[in-house]
Parts: sequence; structure tokens; C-alpha cells
Amino acid sequence: MTDLESRLTRLSTPGLKPPILPAADVAYTLHDTPIGTLLLAITHGRVVASSFGDEETMTNRLARAISPRVLRQARPLDDLRRQLDEYLAGERQAFDVEVDLALATPFQRLVLNDLPANTSYGATTTYGAVAGDIAKPKAARAVGTALGANPVCVVLPCHRVVGASGALTGYAGGLEAKRFLLNLEAKSRVFRNRPE
Repeated sequence: MTDLESRLTRLSTPGLKPPILPAADVAYTLHDTPIGTLLLAITHGRVVASSFGDEETMTNRLARAISPRVLRQARPLDDLRRQLDEYLAGERQAFDVEVDLALATPFQRLVLNDLPANTSYGATTTYGAVAGDIAKPKAARAVGTALGANPVCVVLPCHRVVGASGALTGYAGGLEAKRFLLNLEAKSRVFRNRPE
């Protein structure tokens, strides 16, 4: 028996099991949605990304900010994917997940932490109003920049923030995605509040 045959025999030995890989520090997957492909990532049960960014850039950011053990593993994200699909189908108004803003700057954290409390489902606010809410009334542009880099899009509803005139302005997923989300919420809100 040659050395190669010997190695192949060992690999095909009955009872020999494949190695079990440990869980990742950061698990991620790509999830196709009506508004585009989102990279979803979770660490220790907390959502760290729901992003339109490309896979290589986002996984590098996750590796630098959290841990180099970033693995593409869809199963840990099943609950987030289910909730996201329900939301995008108009069947859910809020996410029941913990968020970790490890990819956000301190200013972005200040802005993003303000969103869920001050922008209810189906309603909008302005960049200036958010700036006022965080006690930085002259920082409307900085708020726009912070929201444009939101690492947890849709889950943290930066799409609900519009220009002072009500005009739709930048969104990481594009203006069509922003329009889709706002229209979805407006329709769902009207339908749910319709008297029977």
C-alpha cells in the first residue's frame, strides 16, 4: 500500500467523524430582502450588523472591532432573519433583539440610541429634530452622516429620518430602499389602525 493509499484509507475509516468547529465570536450571513442584500451579524446574542455594505469590508470591520473569529454561519441568525422577513412583509412593527453598537463611533451611538425612542413605526422625524433631541441643535448634518453609517440598518430605523422639508435624503441602501420602508410602514400602520 502506498503512502497516499494509506492516508485515504485512514480518512475513510468507519467511525471517523469530521471535526467540529467551535462557534464563531461573530457569526454572519448574507440575507436577500426586497430592499437588497443585507449582511447580518451577531455576537454573543446581540446584533452588530444589518448592513448594505459589501461582505469583505464588513467582515474586516467586524474582525477589527470585535474579534478575528468571524465566520459565515447562518443558523445563529435564524431569529433575526425571521424577524426581518416579518418586518419587511408588514407583519412586525418592532424588533425583539439586543443591539451592540460595536461598529459605531461614540457620536453615532448617541444618535442611534435616540432613534427607537423618538421615531415610532410609520412616523418620520427630521435630522434637525434628532440633533435637538441629543442636545446638539446645530449638528443636523453630523446626524445625517452618523445615520448614513448606521451599522444596524432597519433594526435601528434610520430610514425614518428625513430632511427638514420632508424630502427623502441619503440612505445606505439607496433612496428606493428608504422609500420602500417608509411606504411599507405607512401602509401597515393605516391597515392596523383601520376600524373594523
